[in-house]
Amino acid sequence: MAVGVDVRELLEAAVSGIDGQTRPGQVEMAQAVDTAMHDGSHLLVQAGTGTGKSLGYLVPALLHAIEDRRVVVSTATLALQSQLVDRDVPALLDATEKLLPRRPAYAIQKGRNNYACLHRIREGAPDDDGMLIDVPPPGQIGQQVLELRDWAEQQLQDGEAGDRDHAPSHQYQAWQQVAIAARECLGAQKCPYGEECFAEKAKEQARKADIVITNHALLSIDAFENRTVLPEHDVIIVDEAHELPARVTGAAGDELSPQMVERAAKRSRRFVDDDKADDLIDASDALRAALEATREGRIEASNGPVLEAAALVRDAARSMYSDLNKKSDDKDDDPDGAKRQSKGAVKEIFDVAERVAALSDLDVVWMTDRERFGRELRIAPLTVAGLLRELVLKDRTAILTSATLTLGGDFDAIARQVGLRPSDRLADDDEMPEVEDSETAPLPWRGLDVGSPFEYEKQAILYVAKHLPPPHRDGLGKKQFDEIIDLITAAGGRTLGLFSSRRAAEAATAAVREATDLKVLCQGDAQLGELAREFVDDPETSLFGTLSLWQGIDVPGSTCNLVIIDRVPFPRPDEPLMAARQRAVDEAGGNGFMAVAATHAALLLAQGTGRSIRRSSDRGVVAILDPRIVTQRYGSFLRASLPPMWPTADREKVLGALKRLQST
Repeated sequence: MAVGVDVRELLEAAVSGIDGQTRPGQVEMAQAVDTAMHDGSHLLVQAGTGTGKSLGYLVPALLHAIEDRRVVVSTATLALQSQLVDRDVPALLDATEKLLPRRPAYAIQKGRNNYACLHRIREGAPDDDGMLIDVPPPGQIGQQVLELRDWAEQQLQDGEAGDRDHAPSHQYQAWQQVAIAARECLGAQKCPYGEECFAEKAKEQARKADIVITNHALLSIDAFENRTVLPEHDVIIVDEAHELPARVTGAAGDELSPQMVERAAKRSRRFVDDDKADDLIDASDALRAALEATREGRIEASNGPVLEAAALVRDAARSMYSDLNKKSDDKDDDPDGAKRQSKGAVKEIFDVAERVAALSDLDVVWMTDRERFGRELRIAPLTVAGLLRELVLKDRTAILTSATLTLGGDFDAIARQVGLRPSDRLADDDEMPEVEDSETAPLPWRGLDVGSPFEYEKQAILYVAKHLPPPHRDGLGKKQFDEIIDLITAAGGRTLGLFSSRRAAEAATAAVREATDLKVLCQGDAQLGELAREFVDDPETSLFGTLSLWQGIDVPGSTCNLVIIDRVPFPRPDEPLMAARQRAVDEAGGNGFMAVAATHAALLLAQGTGRSIRRSSDRGVVAILDPRIVTQRYGSFLRASLPPMWPTADREKVLGALKRLQST
């Protein structure tokens, strides 16, 4: 279909219609994305904060979609996914409608458990014995469940989406009573409410749309299920692409706990012979005993009792699943769907236990002790590069974009992580054994850094407290606390504190509260959203916290004149998956520390320092209390990953700058 408008003209119309301002980096990005879509090469685009990244890829996506070629946009978070659907895409279509031969259709698609399940609402949720009960749990959660049920029925009448983002309660326990995991779904053909199903309607809308907006988790599931989840498409745009490897790792990972095994056995007991259920419960007891006798950390061949217990679970689950399959689960024989849901739970137990017992060189298995849930096994791929290359990138064009893609000054690290660049340090050919030469045949790609409209050298100071001692395992000491107190006092509050642990954040909060009258909020004092709102509403308030604040908060203006980072955020040495990846690189002849630990730290530092400057009028200081960023050899790699702020180790200059910012 002839469009009659080029990407630059359409971008100018879009920016003008949304009352924005065209930026050179945004134009360069849009043109590069448009070129990549037409020549079929993959593109990595780093677009700094303030570039207008969303329009930079949405405008060429419109042109591509008008040519009847569907585009899928994937985001890391449901929040950004909703922002695109509720705000950015409608505004873009309104601004460009007169220039296009037709108005492209768009749709949002999420995982099934993000939609209310009418079967669960009308028939009830299963108890531990697999019986469907219509009585919600007592207390506040029960009241929320009743509200959710009423809301879902009203959504159905109004023709709305019935998804979690618009629900009256987002509380996890309440939502679990009205939603269902994909593995337990009866399927549209067998469910008595299949024709009304919110999730099925969302899939149908996506099949009719020109642009489909999804998230990395569902993109991963679509890849693992042979592309049967998302509609067919030839271009995928991955926003927040720095998160993609971690999200795919999460989607490709599994967990196995004695509680999960026992619950599956109890839910299925009424559908199988008693000895089958007893065998699975006995296996869960064996797994519990093995885990109790095992230290936290990676499970290897030497952990024989744990692997033997996993094999017992595997065998018992296989036998029970076979017994469940002997009987029909058609509507007439399984009217409430409880048997089919039990089959899904047992099949999942079998799959995970089989994978754990196999202890493949391509997987990492470890045991963890969760405070509220007890001991459990976790399993994840050693690398996801091969999975991404073969299942996501190989036969469609991919645009990967983020504000933080160049680590150490280039795209090599992220290109290796997503499988675009062959790894010369960690081969993963065997990850997809049926594909010949998958590792040695690089996919065509190029990297583009369009910069940022911000003048970081003039707007921000990077202060490294070189005079402080290096951090140690016991946490922050008096010298670090004194430094934090002096910095936050000079800033008059207005500080975001990013800490490597909850203990460090709480200790720093206590120290500032004791030494000053400044108001400091600490992650854990209340819900994070509530704390963030209070932080934004009162410029003199400060907020201290951990990982979710490093990437998940956007605070422009004088509310945040100072960002404090307590230490370089290397992964913990005892973190099993990272440690296994680092060891694998070392054993292959590479530098595991730089390839894994330093790259991980560089990404988090880039995200954390990015909290400081969010618009062109912002001014601020990023204070790193860890001298290793300038005293160690790897420091140059870390600094090259950060925005080009004006660097200094002069404490008095920094305190003076903060005092001047406070007075403006």
